[in-house]
Amino acid sequence: MTRPVRSVAARTGVFTESVIREQTRLAMEYGAINLAQGFPDFPAPPALKQAAVDAILADHNQYAITWGAKSLRDAVARKAAWFNGLNWVDPERHVTVTCGATEAMMATMLALVDPGDEVIVFEPFYENYGPDAALCGASLVYVALADPDFHLDVAALERAFTPRTRAIIINTPNNPSGHVFSRDELEAVAHLCRRYDVVAVTDEIYEHILYDGAEHVSIATLPGMTERTVTISGLSKTFSVTGWRLGYVIAPDHLSDAVRKVHDFLTVGAPAPLQEAGAAALAMPMSYYEELRDMYAHKRAMLYESLERAGFRCVLPSGAYYIMADVRSLTDEDDISFCGRLVREVGVAAVPGSSFYHTAELGRHWVRFTFSKREETLEEAVRRLQRLRG
Repeated sequence: MTRPVRSVAARTGVFTESVIREQTRLAMEYGAINLAQGFPDFPAPPALKQAAVDAILADHNQYAITWGAKSLRDAVARKAAWFNGLNWVDPERHVTVTCGATEAMMATMLALVDPGDEVIVFEPFYENYGPDAALCGASLVYVALADPDFHLDVAALERAFTPRTRAIIINTPNNPSGHVFSRDELEAVAHLCRRYDVVAVTDEIYEHILYDGAEHVSIATLPGMTERTVTISGLSKTFSVTGWRLGYVIAPDHLSDAVRKVHDFLTVGAPAPLQEAGAAALAMPMSYYEELRDMYAHKRAMLYESLERAGFRCVLPSGAYYIMADVRSLTDEDDISFCGRLVREVGVAAVPGSSFYHTAELGRHWVRFTFSKREETLEEAVRRLQRLRG
């Protein structure tokens, strides 16, 4: 008799297919325009691509040092000083290059959070945070950002802190809402972190994509937060290279040492030639970042206005490249049914809002669209969306 196959690990029970990537699959199946997954469909900067080619031809094809090529760590430290205000960053001790911000978050959680700890996360949230906590054996505690503009409810946040709270995850600019946490909001978070001896893990991957004068503030710059903050970012969104998987962690000595240990055995290291190209990317002039913001501001206006004309009620984002759209003026369907019909009958893919919430009912009237696409892609999406008006 054949011995039965041993069952899989219980921890895998928290995983389902990514809702975002499921919508990408459906977009391909139905020939729909993919405004679900946040990757650009336009080229990366030519100088950056050439830097990657040059690095390969120069034989940067073997392992880099596990916590990152020196050229990239040096570049990250310089950027952290001039943009984030983190003047204390030593590239030899405080910077770890990772396989994207996704691995940066996973390595950080595994390094800092024990089974039974509580981790606070704001909802709506990026979908990876839940599985990251589950793999650590931690419990997520959810705090909903308040309608209609996704601002921080300080009283609700204070209620979420307990003696078991180990960390809080802050994503600013926020995916999916586009909310940019203000200095006052971050001061409130910092006060509670200091009071409860909690680590702030801040995902700042969209830090350069801001609108209407919004200011990006790294919580590590606030009083008493340098020693209790892990700052995560990367090159994917700023330089339109989501497939390169280049992220990084900035942390003080005691936190950085732990993250590096986990990272070493989790992935060993990020792609060596792309790290050299990443160093070139971070040497781009200030004009690059200004042009990036102008480009996305134009795309934001284009999609926002078309969604409003089609009957959605939208929240104008202050950062990142997503728009949360309220469907209640268009349909009585929930978000999942509506997105299914949208991709099949209209030919546009979006993400059901409930996938960004632990309390699914909070997201039933929301869908998320991305505008990280070529102008002609958005123009065709706009044309198709008008079908919703009949």
